[in-house]
Amino acid sequence: MKRHKIRYAIVIEKEKSNYAAYVPDLPGCVATGQTREETEQQIRQAIEMHLRGLREDGLPIPEPVSHVEYVDVPA
Repeated sequence: MKRHKIRYAIVIEKEKSNYAAYVPDLPGCVATGQTREETEQQIRQAIEMHLRGLREDGLPIPEPVSHVEYVDVPA
């Protein structure tokens, strides 16, 4: 069965010794990594596992509603 793609916003934050990521539209879906690239790969896998678990449990897949935007302010 071919599924359509869903695009979720992710947030990657720099911590003291690594990076952490989360998905605002999927509470509890988090990942960490030593680099931004590794963290992005880890959160992608976490999203796939999260969605697979929802499907297996017969739960609905949340629609992405978060929007990411940057705002310029005087420094």
